[in-house]
Amino acid sequence: VQLQAFGGGLVQAGESLRLSCTISARDFRTYAVGWFRQAPGKDREFVAAISYSGGSTTYDDSVKGRFTISKDNDKSTVFLQMYNLEVADTAVYYCHYNDEVNDYWGQGTLVTVSS
Repeated sequence: VQLQAFGGGLVQAGESLRLSCTISARDFRTYAVGWFRQAPGKDREFVAAISYSGGSTTYDDSVKGRFTISKDNDKSTVFLQMYNLEVADTAVYYCHYNDEVNDYWGQGTLVTVSS
């Protein structure tokens, strides 16, 4: 299983960004996928997750109402649309996939939000 994340960059506070993660898993449609992030000097933290069908989503309180997670099962891709970005959102963002046997992580994509 390989995960490849794209879309990070440098933006100003209040702007938007969309991250993508392509997951080369045979069972992509079967399991939930999610996004985590790790800010400098901090532990990796949960951001959002979406169920296998895409019908259910979960968000950390810090991003609720600003971020939207979605997936395209035909393209084996999960997205994280981020609106109204804040300086505190600066972090390396990782996509995550778990097939109930192993945890898989993407290489991370850096999001930097300037004030």
